[in-house]
Amino acid sequence: MDRKSKIVIAVFAAVVVGIIITEIVRPKPINWRPSYTSTDKIPFGCYVLFNELATIFPDHSIETVEESVYDLMVDRDTTVASNYIFINEYIELDEQETNQLLDYVDQGNTVFISATNFGWPLLDTLNITLASDYNLKEGTAILNLTHNRFNGEEFKLSRGVFNSHFTSVDSTNTTILGHITYTKENFLEEQPEVTVTKPNFIKTKFGKGNFIISSTPQAYSNFYMLKGNQDYAVYTFSYLQDHGLLYWDNYKKAGRIIINSPMRFVLTQEALKWAYYLTILGILLFVLFRGKREQRIIPVREPLKNSSVEFAQAVGSLYHQNKDYTDLIHKKLNYFLAHLRNRYHIDTSQLDGKTIQILAARAGKEVGETKKLIEYILNLKNKSTHTEQDSIELNKKITAFKQ
Repeated sequence: MDRKSKIVIAVFAAVVVGIIITEIVRPKPINWRPSYTSTDKIPFGCYVLFNELATIFPDHSIETVEESVYDLMVDRDTTVASNYIFINEYIELDEQETNQLLDYVDQGNTVFISATNFGWPLLDTLNITLASDYNLKEGTAILNLTHNRFNGEEFKLSRGVFNSHFTSVDSTNTTILGHITYTKENFLEEQPEVTVTKPNFIKTKFGKGNFIISSTPQAYSNFYMLKGNQDYAVYTFSYLQDHGLLYWDNYKKAGRIIINSPMRFVLTQEALKWAYYLTILGILLFVLFRGKREQRIIPVREPLKNSSVEFAQAVGSLYHQNKDYTDLIHKKLNYFLAHLRNRYHIDTSQLDGKTIQILAARAGKEVGETKKLIEYILNLKNKSTHTEQDSIELNKKITAFKQ
């Protein structure tokens, strides 16, 4: 490898190392994805709130739910009163889950939901509707609570807010607990923006229990819990009943890890999972031991030897022993002349001055040197007997001419 190639490779390696180091030390961009899981520390996760639940509810037993609402409701102890907290950007409840949740509240329990929407079946049953006002540019929203004990305290939201609110409620069973105030853009020319105040936090009675619903889940995220709005979460949670058990939903989350593998069902069933693992183990053992028994020794085959050199040495030795230098010189001359014909395309039937001029030009040799070689060849051809010295001298001249 030459010096230039080494320099190019070194520069390329330095660039690659530089890129890797830059990627390692470069600060990671903030992940603004809505997650709301109890383990996510990103701005719109719920790590802070979940870890503060024990402080907010010191007399409650907190249980994290990692399964669907239906599965929990079917297996729970109905004699134990409890609260159930749902927080996510959108909570999708199907009809069966909705029925189980309604039965749960009807028995005297409380469900706290904070989402911009949570499915038509529940909305229809509670006779409430939700809407969102999207602005082209991100604006500021202000939250407040209606109860006098909160002294009209305001909580400002500045990012990730959809201005979700309730457009209609069942006034016979619903109490408005809080509002959201935001600026609504007017898309008509030369029309001013409008400040709108809408209900975003309500309490709806159902049977013996209550639904407490907020349309602003962003207020419970890490971002706002750490920006001085933690009191808003505490105030809204004060409407929950003083039961001894609190369910925290960690299943219906945007950031929940979902296994999309076709093996998902097999791995969730204990019997099928062990059958799958044993099958894989059996196949590996079969390949290991069966492969050992069937493996054969690969024979070593020697490569074919080049016998041309040995043949030449044998022929040379034969001529040397018989001291037949004349025949040897004739063969050398014939091979050399054949070489001149094939290499330089000249006529060697007559080795005259013209042939010498053409050969010298095509071989790149001096005319005097070429003339001496040809004259020596003609001299050998005219002699009837030859000596060992003639053979040696001819070989030297031919070798020198070919170099």
